[in-house]
Amino acid sequence: MSKICQTKLLLVLLSNFKGKNVILYFYPKDNTKGCTLEAINFKDNYEEIKEKDIIILGVSKDSVKSHVNFINKYNLPFILLSDEEGKVCELYGVWKMKKRYGREYMGIERTTFLIDKKGNIIKKFPKVKIPGHVEEIMEQLSFA
Repeated sequence: MSKICQTKLLLVLLSNFKGKNVILYFYPKDNTKGCTLEAINFKDNYEEIKEKDIIILGVSKDSVKSHVNFINKYNLPFILLSDEEGKVCELYGVWKMKKRYGREYMGIERTTFLIDKKGNIIKKFPKVKIPGHVEEIMEQLSFA
Protein backbone atom coordinates (compact mmCIF):
# COMPACT_ATOMS: atom_id res chain seq x y z
CA MET A 1 0.00 0.00 0.00
CA SER A 2 1.42 3.41 -0.92
CA LYS A 3 2.10 6.10 1.64
CA ILE A 4 -0.55 8.27 0.02
CA CYS A 5 -3.16 5.55 0.44
CA GLN A 6 -2.03 4.89 4.02
CA THR A 7 -2.40 8.55 4.90
CA LYS A 8 -5.90 8.77 3.46
CA LEU A 9 -7.09 5.56 5.09
CA LEU A 10 -5.73 6.46 8.51
CA LEU A 11 -7.21 9.93 8.59
CA VAL A 12 -9.95 8.93 11.06
CA LEU A 13 -8.85 5.54 12.33
CA LEU A 14 -6.75 6.37 15.39
CA SER A 15 -8.65 3.76 17.41
CA ASN A 16 -7.40 1.03 15.07
CA PHE A 17 -4.07 1.13 16.88
CA LYS A 18 -5.45 -0.37 20.08
CA GLY A 19 -3.42 -3.51 20.72
CA LYS A 20 -0.23 -1.73 19.65
CA ASN A 21 2.30 0.29 21.60
CA VAL A 22 2.24 3.79 20.15
CA ILE A 23 4.32 6.93 20.19
CA LEU A 24 1.72 9.60 19.44
CA TYR A 25 3.33 12.95 18.80
CA PHE A 26 1.55 16.21 18.11
CA TYR A 27 3.39 18.90 16.19
CA PRO A 28 2.37 22.34 14.91
CA LYS A 29 3.02 22.31 11.15
CA ASP A 30 4.52 20.30 8.30
CA ASN A 31 7.70 21.63 6.68
CA THR A 32 8.60 24.10 9.41
CA LYS A 33 12.09 24.07 10.89
CA GLY A 34 11.27 22.54 14.30
CA CYS A 35 8.67 20.09 13.04
CA THR A 36 10.95 18.89 10.26
CA LEU A 37 13.80 18.36 12.73
CA GLU A 38 11.49 16.43 15.05
CA ALA A 39 10.23 14.20 12.21
CA ILE A 40 13.79 13.52 11.03
CA ASN A 41 14.82 12.61 14.59
CA PHE A 42 11.99 10.06 14.72
CA LYS A 43 13.00 8.80 11.26
CA ASP A 44 16.63 8.38 12.39
CA ASN A 45 15.47 6.18 15.30
CA TYR A 46 12.66 4.45 13.43
CA GLU A 47 14.28 1.03 13.05
CA GLU A 48 15.14 0.77 16.75
CA ILE A 49 11.63 1.86 17.72
CA LYS A 50 10.07 -0.56 15.21
CA GLU A 51 12.17 -3.42 16.64
CA LYS A 52 10.44 -2.78 19.98
CA ASP A 53 7.08 -3.30 18.21
CA ILE A 54 6.10 0.34 18.59
CA ILE A 55 4.24 2.41 16.02
CA ILE A 56 4.97 6.12 15.53
CA LEU A 57 2.02 8.36 14.70
CA GLY A 58 2.44 12.07 14.08
CA VAL A 59 -0.57 14.39 14.28
CA SER A 60 -1.06 17.96 13.13
CA LYS A 61 -3.88 20.05 11.68
CA ASP A 62 -2.26 20.00 8.25
CA SER A 63 -4.19 18.56 5.32
CA VAL A 64 -3.70 15.06 3.97
CA LYS A 65 -2.06 16.62 0.89
CA SER A 66 0.42 18.49 3.10
CA HIS A 67 1.22 15.28 4.99
CA VAL A 68 1.76 13.35 1.77
CA ASN A 69 4.19 16.01 0.55
CA PHE A 70 5.99 16.08 3.93
CA ILE A 71 6.26 12.26 4.03
CA ASN A 72 7.59 12.11 0.48
CA LYS A 73 9.97 15.08 0.82
CA TYR A 74 11.74 13.60 3.86
CA ASN A 75 11.04 9.90 3.15
CA LEU A 76 9.33 9.48 6.52
CA PRO A 77 8.68 5.80 7.30
CA PHE A 78 5.85 6.42 9.77
CA ILE A 79 2.25 7.58 9.60
CA LEU A 80 1.07 11.17 9.82
CA LEU A 81 -2.56 11.76 10.73
CA SER A 82 -4.50 14.81 9.60
CA ASP A 83 -6.67 16.47 12.25
CA GLU A 84 -7.85 19.46 10.23
CA GLU A 85 -10.84 20.06 12.50
CA GLY A 86 -8.69 19.78 15.63
CA LYS A 87 -10.90 17.23 17.38
CA VAL A 88 -8.03 14.87 18.28
CA CYS A 89 -5.88 17.83 19.37
CA GLU A 90 -8.65 18.97 21.70
CA LEU A 91 -9.27 15.44 22.99
CA TYR A 92 -5.60 15.10 23.96
CA GLY A 93 -5.46 18.63 25.39
CA VAL A 94 -2.74 19.92 23.06
CA TRP A 95 -4.77 22.69 21.38
CA LYS A 96 -3.77 25.63 23.56
CA MET A 97 -3.30 29.34 23.77
CA LYS A 98 0.26 30.14 22.73
CA LYS A 99 2.28 33.31 22.71
CA ARG A 100 4.91 34.31 20.17
CA TYR A 101 6.48 37.71 19.69
CA GLY A 102 3.89 39.14 22.09
CA ARG A 103 0.96 37.82 20.06
CA GLU A 104 -1.46 35.28 21.51
CA TYR A 105 -3.00 32.64 19.29
CA MET A 106 -4.38 29.10 19.43
CA GLY A 107 -2.09 26.33 18.27
CA ILE A 108 -0.77 22.84 18.90
CA GLU A 109 1.51 22.57 21.89
CA ARG A 110 4.24 20.14 20.84
CA THR A 111 3.45 17.07 22.97
CA THR A 112 4.26 13.35 22.84
CA PHE A 113 2.30 10.52 24.43
CA LEU A 114 3.46 6.95 25.00
CA ILE A 115 0.42 4.68 24.77
CA ASP A 116 0.40 1.01 25.74
CA LYS A 117 -1.40 -1.84 23.97
CA LYS A 118 -4.55 -1.31 26.05
CA GLY A 119 -4.79 2.30 24.90
CA ASN A 120 -3.61 3.74 28.21
CA ILE A 121 -1.40 6.81 28.20
CA ILE A 122 1.60 5.78 30.25
CA LYS A 123 3.75 8.86 29.72
CA LYS A 124 3.12 12.40 28.54
CA PHE A 125 5.88 14.72 27.38
CA PRO A 126 4.34 18.23 27.33
CA LYS A 127 5.96 21.34 25.84
CA VAL A 128 8.53 19.21 24.01
CA LYS A 129 11.95 20.68 23.33
CA ILE A 130 13.20 18.98 20.19
CA PRO A 131 16.91 18.52 20.98
CA GLY A 132 17.19 15.32 23.02
CA HIS A 133 13.46 14.52 22.91
CA VAL A 134 13.69 11.28 20.93
CA GLU A 135 16.52 10.14 23.21
CA GLU A 136 14.28 10.90 26.20
CA ILE A 137 11.54 8.77 24.65
CA MET A 138 13.98 5.94 23.94
CA GLU A 139 14.79 5.81 27.67
CA GLN A 140 11.07 5.31 28.43
CA LEU A 141 10.43 2.52 25.93
CA SER A 142 10.59 -0.26 28.48
CA PHE A 143 6.76 -0.42 28.37
CA ALA A 144 6.89 -2.22 25.03
